Amino acid sequence: MNIKKYFQYDETRDFPYYNHNPRLSKAAWIVLLLAVPIAYLTYGVTVFDNEILSSIIFCLIMLIPLLYFSNWDYKLLFSKPTKNEIILATLMFIGYMTYALLMGTALEYFGLSPTATAEASSDSIFTLISLIFALMGEELIKFIPLMFFMRLFYKITNKREISFAISSVIIMIYFGLLHYDFTSIAQCLLLQGLGTVFELYGYYKTKNLFVPYLSHLFTDVFITIIVLIGL
Repeated sequence: MNIKKYFQYDETRDFPYYNHNPRLSKAAWIVLLLAVPIAYLTYGVTVFDNEILSSIIFCLIMLIPLLYFSNWDYKLLFSKPTKNEIILATLMFIGYMTYALLMGTALEYFGLSPTATAEASSDSIFTLISLIFALMGEELIKFIPLMFFMRLFYKITNKREISFAISSVIIMIYFGLLHYDFTSIAQCLLLQGLGTVFELYGYYKTKNLFVPYLSHLFTDVFITIIVLIGL
């Protein structure tokens, strides 16, 4: 059996925007970067108090302007996942869950994990449905600044890989800090922050946002189901 065939991806794809592919104006970048905090601050706050609607709005606040400034060329962002890409997303899900288990154990051993307090779970079947939209929003909340920093560092270094690597480190710290209200600083940086490397790697290999999205979706759906059945 040729194992390598399961790790082959479309080498013709490239990261969008960083090298004027396509070119985004300064005004476009300002709008996109403003969409990120607006989406974050409005998530969960809708006049309908509806979990699913809230997640849809959260996603669309970023997705619509991103597609608009891309001339509605969705292929810059998404491609139908191939068999190999689905395998990669699954492997990244398994990798993250293994990492989270080991890191969580280490944090607890060193007293860096906050003491959990018993709360009644509000998760429901509607939570599972809302994840379909919310997690795409979470990928966009990382993707937009990732491409902005990549564009910035590419102008300085003219090196695509170095620009992506530096930008990824910034995004891991940034995404970890977004979770600071819910946990300790060490846990948010090491679990949610550094753990983002699995999704970033999935995007790096495929240039297809559906790959980190699927990996993220597998993770959160798995955790939510575990909570729902009371394990």
